[in-house]
Amino acid sequence: MFAGVTDDDLERLARVCRTRECEKGEVLFSEGEEAHGFYITVSGRVKIYKLSPEGKERILHIVQPGGTFAEAAIFGNGLYPAYAEPLERSTFLFFPKRQFLNLLHEHSQIAINMIGGLSQFLRQFATQIEELTFKDVPARLARYLLELTGDESDRVRLPISKTQLASNLGTVSETLSRTFRKMADEGLLEVDGKTIEILDRDRLEDLAESYKE
Repeated sequence: MFAGVTDDDLERLARVCRTRECEKGEVLFSEGEEAHGFYITVSGRVKIYKLSPEGKERILHIVQPGGTFAEAAIFGNGLYPAYAEPLERSTFLFFPKRQFLNLLHEHSQIAINMIGGLSQFLRQFATQIEELTFKDVPARLARYLLELTGDESDRVRLPISKTQLASNLGTVSETLSRTFRKMADEGLLEVDGKTIEILDRDRLEDLAESYKE
């Protein structure tokens, strides 16, 4: 988000932010709460999620080290749009709203870079909505596994529980388990607990690109 800023700007940003450490399960903020600032994940992981009126959790995304979250909340109505909770002991840089907005007024390049970061965030949500609308669970799971493994390895360990993964993919644990079994039976991958090995990348890529009939 701060790509292209000068060394002087980085020093100004460093003076504004402060470090915050949180334990697993500690809620950073809740939906509807007044937004006091935004975060950058230094270490650990945090899940951003919403709750249905019945209390069912729907994970929107998992923020990895280096990722930012709650940037948009410091604008507009100034309320956090979802919940944030670390999945493990985590360290964050917290940027207080008032001090950061003052910095944006004084240094336009930081604001321009931030617009780029928010645009990328919107594109990610647009992709997520498209997949939930037009793709079934096997296609969503295939895309997730391909992005997780990248081009370096066909073997990877899931960074979150299968229950959390099901929520992230917009399904339930039972459906995700059946999907894993079916993909294993078809020789696409091998599952050993949270360790996944891709056996047929070409067919998995075809599945990831397929749409609901």
